[in-house]
Amino acid sequence: MPAFDSRDIWCPHVTVACVIHRGHRFLMVEEDVRGTLLFNQPAGHLEPGESLLQAACREALEETGWEIELESFIGVRQYESPEHAAHIVRFAFAAKPLRHDPQRALDDGILRTHWLSHSEIATLGGRLRSPLVLHTLEDWLAGQRLPLATVSGAHAGVPACT
Repeated sequence: MPAFDSRDIWCPHVTVACVIHRGHRFLMVEEDVRGTLLFNQPAGHLEPGESLLQAACREALEETGWEIELESFIGVRQYESPEHAAHIVRFAFAAKPLRHDPQRALDDGILRTHWLSHSEIATLGGRLRSPLVLHTLEDWLAGQRLPLATVSGAHAGVPACT
């Protein structure tokens, strides 16, 4: 990694992702990333003025057409993304699906959604958007769950997805 010069502006990308589960299947998006088909959890960048929880709900809806209920905070992972030539800080959440709108237009680049098992996701290997996809799923499978209030801005009793 190149040395950081204090005159440089370093601005990591803050992203959110959701492990949305139904039984032993997980909601994944298939997306076209500059001509390559890749798989990811519903995920995206934090936008100005929104909380991490709001961002997670928004990204899930925009990428899948599913309204979700956040259940827990899985954790934070960091990644040097060659795609973005940037440092990614990814906040991951567990969620359950509530309602699906099959007529809703999905974000640009999202081709379709899939409900896949852990083994199906693991076999995708290089077709995963980043190593964070499998790491996040395996964190969830290992039982890593923290209260949503762990994330600053989360308030008990206030729904994140409105």
